[in-house]
Amino acid sequence: MRKEKKIPLGLQESLKGQHPSKEMKLSRKQLYWISQVTGWYLFIGINLFIISSFEEITWQRVLVWIFLGLLGIVFTHVIRGVIRKNNWLNLPLKNTIPRILTASIITGIIIYALVFAASYLAGTFRQEEYNFARLVAGIINTSILILLWCLIYYVVHYMENYKKKEIESLIWEAAVKDYELKTLKSQLNPHFMFNAMNSIRALIEEDPESAKVAITKLSNILRYSLQMERMERVSLEDEIETVKNYLDLERIRFEDRLKYKLDIDRSTQKIEIPPMMIQTLVENGIKHGVAKRTEGGEIHLKSKLLSTSNGSKLKIEIRNSGHFSEEQLKSSNGFGVSNTKHRLNLLFGDDAHFSIKNENGDTVLAEIEIPIALQNN
Repeated sequence: MRKEKKIPLGLQESLKGQHPSKEMKLSRKQLYWISQVTGWYLFIGINLFIISSFEEITWQRVLVWIFLGLLGIVFTHVIRGVIRKNNWLNLPLKNTIPRILTASIITGIIIYALVFAASYLAGTFRQEEYNFARLVAGIINTSILILLWCLIYYVVHYMENYKKKEIESLIWEAAVKDYELKTLKSQLNPHFMFNAMNSIRALIEEDPESAKVAITKLSNILRYSLQMERMERVSLEDEIETVKNYLDLERIRFEDRLKYKLDIDRSTQKIEIPPMMIQTLVENGIKHGVAKRTEGGEIHLKSKLLSTSNGSKLKIEIRNSGHFSEEQLKSSNGFGVSNTKHRLNLLFGDDAHFSIKNENGDTVLAEIEIPIALQNN
């Protein structure tokens, strides 16, 4: 028995309302019967037209052909029921072919026998025209006709199933992407929160006015953190404002050990980026770089526009004092880096770029490139 996928609750919410409606099922049923009736009687009409070119057709003969069309509709519908009930559509080809051939031959014999009887009753039967060879040929032709119907049914079902799976796959991928982005953003609560609150508490006694300013900055960061839960992208200007508030709070803790410089190109301020992405990397730089150095260090944040063959890109450079090692990626310490890579890939695919490396021995450089043309899609 096939195991069902265990879907996280958040992903279930993303997938709600994505299933085909009853109206869609009803329209498919109507389409099936319209195709059945139209297809069979179009076949009958073409045959009568061809026969009328060679001989005169009586109304009795027309009735026999109409009866043939009715039999075709009824018996192919029965075959369809057998195929669906016994799950032949999902069988391997080597098991499907003999079943379909057998069903087509049996149905061909029954239909030809009934048409033969109808011709006799309608008075269109000519004994001199029939012999064993013609009887066998009639059964073979009828069986081939049924086999052709089965082939068309399988092809239509395959195309429909392929399209359905493609749509379901796209819906699933979109839901997974949405769920993963929400999950990643929910993990972006600032690690510095408790440190900031302790620093503010100590500052209240030393410098109450500065403590008030610090509380305002902390509340702005908290508000931004809550707002970004509902947003996929924010302006670089808003992100930088949050980063500045964060750095100012960290300076209370590190004092002269932390310096920072913001070099933001004004033309990039309104460009949208994933929320908390820069803040996470800056936080990463302080935690694993500046904080580990006795003398402290510096954070330098820079943004600029790049012109490439594929259009314009926003480039963000984050430099921090310290040293980066590949081992950080393999541990929980590498969360900021892996999170950034994952989010960029989910939002922009291969059009975005992220890298992190050591520069000049005692500086770590993190670079982000985001395509401007794709960001608002």
